[in-house]
Amino acid sequence: MTAALAMDFPDAVVDTVTVAMRDDGTNRRARLALTYRPGPAGPDRVFVKAVDPGHRELIKMTSGLLHEPRLFASGVELPLEHPRVHAAPVDETAEDFLLVMEDLTARDADPRDATRPLTVEQAADAVRGLGRLHGEFWGERLTRPGLGWLEPFLPWDGMQYAPLPAALQRLGDDAPASVQALTIDALVEGIWKPFIRTLTAPGVPVTLLHGDPHIGNTYVVTGTGSGDTVGFLDWQVARRGNFSVDLGYFLQGALVTEDRRAHERELLGEYRDSLGLPAHELPSAEEIWLRYRASVAHGLTTWLATASAGELWQRPDIALALAQRYSAAYEDLQTAQALADLTT
Repeated sequence: MTAALAMDFPDAVVDTVTVAMRDDGTNRRARLALTYRPGPAGPDRVFVKAVDPGHRELIKMTSGLLHEPRLFASGVELPLEHPRVHAAPVDETAEDFLLVMEDLTARDADPRDATRPLTVEQAADAVRGLGRLHGEFWGERLTRPGLGWLEPFLPWDGMQYAPLPAALQRLGDDAPASVQALTIDALVEGIWKPFIRTLTAPGVPVTLLHGDPHIGNTYVVTGTGSGDTVGFLDWQVARRGNFSVDLGYFLQGALVTEDRRAHERELLGEYRDSLGLPAHELPSAEEIWLRYRASVAHGLTTWLATASAGELWQRPDIALALAQRYSAAYEDLQTAQALADLTT
């Protein structure tokens, strides 16, 4: 642990390490309490994350086993709020890693999920952060040392096995008729995969994507005068691709449906203004709107599949809330038509 903290706390010498909390899921995770020998000290506690052998193959297939540690080991600065990572050693041969990062509870960070949605003001801060991130790595700016490992955002196998009728039954009357009429083949082959393929289509500008910025991967740090700051954690699905998957997946699930309907246009404007791109590279408001409408395909498919699995992947109340929000957005934004317009 002394070595892990050496970059940020070069003179600190760790004396004891105690496991204060362990909460394994698809990765091994723990909060460690630290004490130090006399002299300079570091943080009282850190959060650590590593590969869980039982889930290694699943993570490789759906998200990317080593993407998050590679990102933070690269030394690339990310221009938005995220957990501070002290060390990210990667063993490529053994397909293993260890992330040693700040314990966000030490900053009183407030992790969110679908049962505790963001306010419009908080969502605005988040889309500005995504805008800064995407603008920083837009187009040729993505070609820089440390990021050569980034993979394109592509469809993955397995979604077609989701028992969609179970999710639709749970949604009941909350799902619009356009969603209730979907079959798993129509959803995956006709909606999700065509949208995902637009993210890396020839001529489409790509950028560095968080890849999985749903509300469950966000936290709020309360501001003292300039408003709350929203941060993004769990960068395991970091990819290269079109901005729309990050923007839509975040915004359509982070707000309750009424707030999304009332404010999404202005929030897309906040995003565009935050890109910081020259005029010849800046996507038009019309292009952002079209791609945003099409992007519902990803959130809808992901959370219908998750809701169909009961308690296997996510708490049922969280999965159902997100499936409801993306279902409403699918109808409101006429996603099928937007996707047709985008791909013809």
